[in-house]
Amino acid sequence: MAEIREIVLDTETTGLYAKSGDKIVEIGCVELINKVRTGSTFHTYIDPQRDIPMESFKIHGISAEFVKGKPIFSKIAKDFLDYIGTSQLIIHNAGFDISFLNYELATIGHPEISFNRVIDTLTLARRKHPGAPASLDALCKRFNISLESRDKHGALIDAELLALVYVELVGGAQSSLDLASKKVESSTAALASREQRPARSFLASAQEELEHADLLKGIVNPLWLK
Repeated sequence: MAEIREIVLDTETTGLYAKSGDKIVEIGCVELINKVRTGSTFHTYIDPQRDIPMESFKIHGISAEFVKGKPIFSKIAKDFLDYIGTSQLIIHNAGFDISFLNYELATIGHPEISFNRVIDTLTLARRKHPGAPASLDALCKRFNISLESRDKHGALIDAELLALVYVELVGGAQSSLDLASKKVESSTAALASREQRPARSFLASAQEELEHADLLKGIVNPLWLK
């Protein structure tokens, strides 16, 4: 089975609109191989070189003072792009994160990230559970994924949570059952393909028949004579 590498990605920003001057302040990535977390991650804080409004600070807890002096986006871009490589990206509300990433990439003259390589788990969740709440928090509650370790939003911790949610959205534990079913089907097919041998008969010899008759004579009140 060929390995399928996917990267679960999340960002935190100074606001909602990249084209209005808002910037990325944190990127978090989690690697999946065949839908299993490998433990490999990419995480960085970024100096946006601007203020961080209180509305945004209340969400992620990242202050302008905290990220001041951290690398700017152009300094982490190569490491980030090397990490994600050509892998498929798993993002919740992907239009938001991709718009910010592509705006930053454009400022350094790098090609955009194509949306064709992105799976939006928000869209996936709405298709699978129409009408139900589809925020990351709501999906964690749906799939009994603990939020105890998170006080505020953070790119890496949200990427870790999203990795768990994504696996549930695409099958979760059922995937293992499917694999087991395929193994059973394979075993059944192997049995069916075995060469069918004709039934063999075993005839008693004349001597064996005489000995059997003598044995029956010695049985008192046999049931087959009643």
